[in-house]
Amino acid sequence: MNTSGLVRLAEAGQPAGFGHDVWWIVLIKVVAAFVLLLLLTLFAVVFERKVIGAFQVRPGPNRKARGFGWLQSLFDGLKLALKEEIIPALADKPVYFIAPVISGAVAFISFAVIPIGAQVSLFGHTTMLQVGDVPVAVLVVLAASSMAVYGTVLAGWASGTSWPLLGGMRAAAQMISYEVAMGLSMVAVFMTAHSMSTSEIVNGQLKTWYFIPLLPSFIIYFISALGEGNRTPFDLPEGESELTGGYLTEYSSFKFAMFYLAEYIAMVTISALCVTLFFGGWRAPWPISLWDGANSGWITIVWFLAKTIIFMGVLVWIRATLPRVRYDQLMALGWKVLMPVNLVWILILAGLRLTARNYDQTRWLVLAGIVVTLLLLVLLWPEKEKDDKTQAKRKVDTGVGGYPTPPVDLVVPPNPHLKRIEAQREAATVGARSGTGDAPGGGDPAGTSGTGSAGTGSAASGGKEE
Repeated sequence: MNTSGLVRLAEAGQPAGFGHDVWWIVLIKVVAAFVLLLLLTLFAVVFERKVIGAFQVRPGPNRKARGFGWLQSLFDGLKLALKEEIIPALADKPVYFIAPVISGAVAFISFAVIPIGAQVSLFGHTTMLQVGDVPVAVLVVLAASSMAVYGTVLAGWASGTSWPLLGGMRAAAQMISYEVAMGLSMVAVFMTAHSMSTSEIVNGQLKTWYFIPLLPSFIIYFISALGEGNRTPFDLPEGESELTGGYLTEYSSFKFAMFYLAEYIAMVTISALCVTLFFGGWRAPWPISLWDGANSGWITIVWFLAKTIIFMGVLVWIRATLPRVRYDQLMALGWKVLMPVNLVWILILAGLRLTARNYDQTRWLVLAGIVVTLLLLVLLWPEKEKDDKTQAKRKVDTGVGGYPTPPVDLVVPPNPHLKRIEAQREAATVGARSGTGDAPGGGDPAGTSGTGSAGTGSAASGGKEE
């Protein structure tokens, strides 16, 4: 095999070993990644219900006919697919139909660049257990996650009612805000690994997993991922108590199932990307890594899946224990805490990288990480509520520009279908009035009814007499 081409690609920044598989191996890897992600998503649904049931001291799904509850996801999907589909009268139908497709499709893209295992032999061909990799693979993940906001916003707008529109606006502001913080948290990983390729990031964690020297980046990434994925306690776009379901209010049947599937795919992708960036990817944990064959072959899939499921469990744990925050708290956390701390941490890391080229810098990174983590915890610490007397003395301006309602200059254009619906209703109202209009001779409708009844009775009597 001629390796000069691979060497040139590696020197140019292209990860070596990719782009040289035969077409049927690429097809096998694409189908396998799709099936694996789908199975993990079905597992995540039942896993979440069982764990939350355990937190609430109840059994959760446990029917023996359904594999002790583990097949519940299949039956839920079948139920949603067979349910009646209700389309709002004011819905913009083309956009209403395409919004769940966008959310479901982009959710699968990110998983394609995540390495789930080491190099293996498949039917006599050596290949990586990864669909593909590029020098900017992590940016591909960020780009795919940013596309999901289009599906959410379009779903809110196309429904034609107020609650979905408000939910879509919330989702857009939240996802854009926390995507910035999440992207900044990855900058420290790029600086440490000297690459944005996911396979190179995993290879850079041969000795030390990045969550140890880059602890602030890991914490910020995890919090930002909760906001990006609309997970508890940041699931405000779907707030039932205030938005009756948010942008999902007017969706039913298979379209609702697409949004439901996209949410849990995002949960799996968040966990898998966290494992890749900070916890060694498919590399075995210590002390298993001391075994020579732990980081090679098909067994590396086991380590990757085990770590991913652990982080999925943490996400479920957070959902089972934490309440939903207020919207102003959500935005303040993203813009006033996570982003400033992230920028300070990047400056510290860049300074250490610049001044510590000739000696081991891990201990300095750990020390700086501890300092920044303490700063982050101080900023995250909830403020002590003032006593009732102080609260009563405080004057709150509830007018425009006051707290808690900020000024909103948004002018929502009228729905193009609204005039048509109003014209149909007006025509129906006029028709109903003309159908029950003035009868000959006027008079009381009750009297008319009585006359008709009497006449009918007389005709019937006359018929009997004849």
